[in-house]
Amino acid sequence: MVETVPVVSPRRDELLERAYAYVIERGLTGMSLRPLAAAIGTSPHVLLFLFGSKDEIVRALLSRARNEEVELIDEIHAAGRGELANVGLQIWQWLSAEEHRGLLKLWVESYARALVEPQGPWGGFAAATVEDWLGLLAQAQPPSERRTALGRTRRTLVLAILRGALIDLLATEDRNRTTHAVTLALQQLPA
Repeated sequence: MVETVPVVSPRRDELLERAYAYVIERGLTGMSLRPLAAAIGTSPHVLLFLFGSKDEIVRALLSRARNEEVELIDEIHAAGRGELANVGLQIWQWLSAEEHRGLLKLWVESYARALVEPQGPWGGFAAATVEDWLGLLAQAQPPSERRTALGRTRRTLVLAILRGALIDLLATEDRNRTTHAVTLALQQLPA
């Protein structure tokens, strides 16, 4: 089998952005080339020429979603919003905002697919996103704590609180209840 190399071009970038908007709205499950191509104003042949394969399209979409996550992480880090619990609450405000539902559903879907199909195009997505978030949360800890097992455990606890509440929020749309739970849990963390 001959391996194809994706083409780098402004047209590819434009179609990637359109495809990203499409999957934010519809998800990746069951995505096929013909409906995707029709929705974004191109043909399956052009998509295959520009991306190489359907798996490469999925990888490009996941990379695009991860870029959005990294931008948020950089924004929060640059703002220097204080201690671990406060940073957790700032992240929750962003995660729970209505305008991010499509992106968050895509993250959860991709995270689950990475666990079920670790050798597929989703491979590595889940582990990379965990490390991204733990890295951000580490910046909210004093350097002396950040380098300890307890510091990593506290970051992991904050991440678990946020992810659990996020899944609950996506399932129920109950922002008030999940926000109260996140706030209560994060207030229990030692300063």
